[in-house]
Amino acid sequence: MLKSIRILLSIATFYDYEIWQMDVKTAFLNDNLEESIFMSQPEGFITQGQEQKVCKLNRSIYGLKQSSRSWNMRFDTAIKSYGFDQNVDEPCVYKKINKGKVAFLVLYVDDILLIGNDVGYLTDVKAWLATQFQMKDLGETQYVLGIQIIRDRKNKTLALSQATYIDKMLVRYSMQNSKKDLLPFRHGVHLSKEQCPKTPQEIEDMRRILYASAVGSLMYDMLYTRPDICYAVGIVSRYLFNPGLDHWTAVKIILKYLRRTRDYMLVYGGKDLILTGYTDSDFQTDKDSRKSTSGSVFTLNRGAVVWHSIKQGCIADSTMEAEYIAACEAAKEVVWLRKFLHDLEVVPNMNLSITLYCDNSGAVANSKEPRNHKRGKHIERKYHLIREIVQRRDVIVTKITSEHKITDPFTKTLTAKVFEGHLESLGLRDMYIR
Repeated sequence: MLKSIRILLSIATFYDYEIWQMDVKTAFLNDNLEESIFMSQPEGFITQGQEQKVCKLNRSIYGLKQSSRSWNMRFDTAIKSYGFDQNVDEPCVYKKINKGKVAFLVLYVDDILLIGNDVGYLTDVKAWLATQFQMKDLGETQYVLGIQIIRDRKNKTLALSQATYIDKMLVRYSMQNSKKDLLPFRHGVHLSKEQCPKTPQEIEDMRRILYASAVGSLMYDMLYTRPDICYAVGIVSRYLFNPGLDHWTAVKIILKYLRRTRDYMLVYGGKDLILTGYTDSDFQTDKDSRKSTSGSVFTLNRGAVVWHSIKQGCIADSTMEAEYIAACEAAKEVVWLRKFLHDLEVVPNMNLSITLYCDNSGAVANSKEPRNHKRGKHIERKYHLIREIVQRRDVIVTKITSEHKITDPFTKTLTAKVFEGHLESLGLRDMYIR
């Protein structure tokens, strides 16, 4: 859902579409129940003389396990009756295209985003929705899922900011007055299970620290708008079961980095609408398992829309194998992205293959056809799926020089100069600096 919203916002920025927002009041009360469900009489509304009786629910209410599904089915039926088509690959995205007029609708629980190229067309959709449900018109979108949207229509840019969330997070973990850090993860530092608490006193001391809560808060920020902390958050999340002081220090470094970069925003705004992918891997840098880390990022309209940094599921025997595994995972993401964008019908050239850049010649060659049987015969079969994806022409895996690769921040620690140089390519920058 998050990547779908980022993709649609990126497209809307490129075409200068309208981006409106609506809210459904008491959304979960809109559907009749299919099941027979009973509840105790509500406090204050008990019928005298019938205290032993229970109430049978006629409609869905908040708190039922099926409430969200019932509401979603009710909305789906209604919006399709108005002529919208549901996206097969992202069920919460709907489209309606008629004689050059385009309208996209994104439903997230009870929040609705309306995106389109014709004010009158979108106004009609809003008016119809108001006849079906109790709606609150929020006008042009200022916030979506807690993310601030800062739009410059004159220069055709749109920025996503979580500065307010970062401020609250820093206060929550008493880091609002801390020093600022240049990097989310110190260059050359390695964490391991050897740094976990060993004595009962050390374990008791760490229980007082909100380690899991802090990592979860950082993950929320990373998933929404901050690909620059993806690798660092992935590393510290490996020690949730028994974190030590060194692990907690690494978490605080991420918070210090966010304090310095609170005004960094994920910005969309370019001269072309071409989806481009990049993939990378380190080699056996996890000191505990000797597994490698896969990294990938996809950009659209000069900003990142999808990113990953994930420890691989098996131990790679060579850098080629690690890069090949990473490329396969990225290629699977391409399959979804290509289908999703093709169904939107507004992104050009989606009948052509998506370019996926990789800096390892062996991985590029093996993605096209089997090479060097002796060194690669042991690779798990599931990773050879990339060859089928390449043969279907969903993706073209292309060699790129290391200096032009923007996935390094997702797989390894970097010096401050090199790290900062990659952020502009990801679309991350401080919009307040002119």
